[in-house]
Amino acid sequence: MEAAQNEQNSELNPPDADPQPQALSKNAQKKLLKQQKYEAKKAEKKAQIKEQKQKDAERKRKEWEEKLAALPEDERLKLIDSRKELRKERMEKRSEERGLKTQRLTQAKETGQNIVVDLEFSHLMTHSEIHSLVQQIMYCYAVNGRCSLPAHLWLTGCQGEMETQLQRLPGFDKWIIEKEKQSYIESFSERKDDLVYLTADSETVLHELDPTKVYIVGGLVDRNRWKGITMKKAEEQGIHTAKLPIGDYMKMSSSQVLTVNQVIEILLKFLETKDWKASFFQVIPQRKRTEDDSVVDGEEDKEEIKEFETKKRCLEVLSHD
Repeated sequence: MEAAQNEQNSELNPPDADPQPQALSKNAQKKLLKQQKYEAKKAEKKAQIKEQKQKDAERKRKEWEEKLAALPEDERLKLIDSRKELRKERMEKRSEERGLKTQRLTQAKETGQNIVVDLEFSHLMTHSEIHSLVQQIMYCYAVNGRCSLPAHLWLTGCQGEMETQLQRLPGFDKWIIEKEKQSYIESFSERKDDLVYLTADSETVLHELDPTKVYIVGGLVDRNRWKGITMKKAEEQGIHTAKLPIGDYMKMSSSQVLTVNQVIEILLKFLETKDWKASFFQVIPQRKRTEDDSVVDGEEDKEEIKEFETKKRCLEVLSHD
């Protein structure tokens, strides 16, 4: 869990400090190089998908124009009116869905599972890493809005560049989510014993989600530099820790490092299904699993395309809210 496993202590490393990352071992350097190659490949595929989408849109536009040109005037007008009616119905359906989502998220503030994204790590990240985390948070909010049983999401320690980038998101001021400048320790000062920091370094395995607990996901986009930092932070703050039971259901290709949005999506899936195995296999990408869970050649590419399309649809829905 990238969020739930990359850790930090804000008291030991305040924003004005100049923390030094741990030196990478040869093995870690190899993993980093592999990750960089993967990211480059992913960016190339994303560009190809975007180009193909544009070509498809242009093809459909031409087909529509040719279809209209081949029809008599009266039939052409009927077809145009029919298309306008379909658009109107889609807009009405979208409006209805927005209303239902608002109801679900509002109810979640009262009865939903509390899940916190700890944003006190921005001083450890570069501008691009903060941007990446902001995108993950946007995706988390979109996915939560689509859930039949959404969680009550919190953003704590939301300050500085992190806050600035979040404020730039379209409609962020209307999000039904808690946005706190203060830390989760301050936000839940009366419920410290209910706080549970999710980190793969914990010895406690999370088998169930307790509705009375507040689960914390570390908002840190980093895979190698800050190992063990959330565990250390939780221990020094005297709060509980736990890790997802990933090892009970699958083998990971390397360390159990997941992104913020993957951790939260797993939690959301479990809230709906009460099935860890299904939640893990629906969310964790094939590339992060061992050969025991592998698929045939070409399936990983299809999975990445599906993952990209799913995120795009979620963000498109969010942009229309």
